[in-house]
Amino acid sequence: MNQKTFSMVAGVLFVLAAVIHALRIANGALVIVENVSIPMWVSWIAIVIAGYLAYEGIRLGRKAPSGQ
Repeated sequence: MNQKTFSMVAGVLFVLAAVIHALRIANGALVIVENVSIPMWVSWIAIVIAGYLAYEGIRLGRKAPSGQ
């Protein structure tokens, strides 16, 4: 797998992660891990981080030469 393909795949996966967190917030879904309720603000932070990583991955995937 070359750099361009890897960056695009990673970017798309991070977009999916951001969308899932946005859907959690929109639906008010409760997430419990080992009897600990995960607060909604965690999803807000995850949207920002995943969104940034998605942007960078897609940007690098479009920028990278296909031969590398």
